[in-house]
Amino acid sequence: MSKPEMNVALVCGPDCDMEVQAIRAALEYFGTRVFTYWVGRPKDLIDILSGEDLYPSTDTIVLCFHGEEGQLIMPELEESIYEPGEPKGNFGPEEIRKFARLAGKTVIGTGCSVGKLETAQAFLDSGCETYIGPNDYPDGNDALMFVLRLFYDLIQNKRSVKEAFQIAKSLDTEMEMFQLYESAQPSGRP
Repeated sequence: MSKPEMNVALVCGPDCDMEVQAIRAALEYFGTRVFTYWVGRPKDLIDILSGEDLYPSTDTIVLCFHGEEGQLIMPELEESIYEPGEPKGNFGPEEIRKFARLAGKTVIGTGCSVGKLETAQAFLDSGCETYIGPNDYPDGNDALMFVLRLFYDLIQNKRSVKEAFQIAKSLDTEMEMFQLYESAQPSGRP
């Protein structure tokens, strides 16, 4: 493989494996180096969001999770399986603020309602440069097409995140629920 166009962390939540496989195949075809993370417990997601288990030089993180009320739906474990201090339940703004350290990253959430302002602000508060997600409940096909079109324009057409976002959002009226939030402290990247 020649030098990749970008490094992407593709994070798979419960029951999202088909979406992840479709995104991974397309991104690798576009020339992206993709690192797939399979989340089986809250600690797995914490290790990614904290940067502890994130591949160095990762540009973008795609969180493929189902969502509800602005939270990432997490696997439910039997009580005795949780490690001490490991959060139980879904990952919302409180957990994101507590564990995420995402300085300079672009984060894309595909799950229902994970683009609500409070969730987005938690990602921005963690140092994230740009956060994108739907503020409503998209069909899974819409989320997939949005992500593919966004990356196509980022990679193939060398567009900025803002430009690629506007093009992906214009695919049809269902895409209007996708929102882009930016940090007040830009990193200087195009």
